[in-house]
Amino acid sequence: MKSAVLGAALLVAGAVLVATGVLPVTDALAVAERVWPILLFVVAITVVTELAAEAELFRIVAERAARWGLGRSWLLWLFVVLIAVVSTVFLSLDTTAVLLTPVVVILARHVGLPPLPFALTTVWLANTASLLLPVSNLTNLLAQHALGGISPFAFAALMAVPAVVAILVPVLVLLVISRRALFTRYEPDAPAPAADRVLLVASAAVVVLLLPALVSGLPVWIPALAAALVLLVFFAVRRRSVLRLGLVPWQLVLLASGLFLVIEAAHSLGLPALLSALAGHGDDPLSLLRLAGSAAAGSNVVNNLPAYLAFESIADSPVRIAAVLIGVNAGCLITPWASLATLLWHDRLKALDVEVPWKKYILLGLVVAPLTVGLATLALSLVE
Repeated sequence: MKSAVLGAALLVAGAVLVATGVLPVTDALAVAERVWPILLFVVAITVVTELAAEAELFRIVAERAARWGLGRSWLLWLFVVLIAVVSTVFLSLDTTAVLLTPVVVILARHVGLPPLPFALTTVWLANTASLLLPVSNLTNLLAQHALGGISPFAFAALMAVPAVVAILVPVLVLLVISRRALFTRYEPDAPAPAADRVLLVASAAVVVLLLPALVSGLPVWIPALAAALVLLVFFAVRRRSVLRLGLVPWQLVLLASGLFLVIEAAHSLGLPALLSALAGHGDDPLSLLRLAGSAAAGSNVVNNLPAYLAFESIADSPVRIAAVLIGVNAGCLITPWASLATLLWHDRLKALDVEVPWKKYILLGLVVAPLTVGLATLALSLVE
């Protein structure tokens, strides 16, 4: 609700800026034309993943992983890492943070393991693994537009090496800090059957077909919307009670819309010149580190979405846009508000009575965020 209130306030502020001429009407319309497909995708993919969760798809996959783990905690955890990466890359970071987190926490408790390493795995990888494809993060979809609408494969080619580094660094940090919990054994149980097998099979089929469609070159909102409509029909027939307004992430849509308008107005008031003085210019390794570090700092001061929108204006080459993405996606691990997914993740943990003190989260973030951003940016500079 707080994000909805903030989004509404930002929309009002944006309307005032348009009315007073600070933000020209043509610029506001250009922003709307740019972002409506992105927001439609966000709505559609959220509906798909929420309904797939209602069909118990994520629970079944996680419980299967417990069987495949063969009683070894480290192997189960690696399966969770794999699921979190695939979920983030193809279904977006919010899916991993919001829908996968409760599944893996309950799974860890079920087999007698501490939930914290699994919870940290989902939130860190939700952010750092969201570099590879445009659909992985709202910031990536904005970057894809800034890059001239390049194909998902061209985007992945640009981001592949830093994306791998951004996954490996937090995984290795987690392995070190959680080694006592992870190098133990557990007794796997047989997975419980789904309440409605038809919905489970339908959801699994839709998700499996959706993954290649999202990288087919079609505008991503088209396959996402088609998948959402198919699942809505199945649930309307078999479990109508699940269909509710809360499936639509309207709070995120309000917040993002307001941020787009206000940041665009800030550009008109000279924000790019200020950021250029802070983040510098150039494509050499030190310049890219300076830019990525500035973007990471910006994401932790405000939030990664406005930070991306702000720094995009001084990212005048593909490699500089990639550096900004590394900063805002992989660097937003320190403050709670740096990523909306982190706040939603924490709300889910509170509902499950899992305590993660923000002080501990921040201290861990101060270790893993600079390492991840620095090494991923150096990897980017080496391959360009």
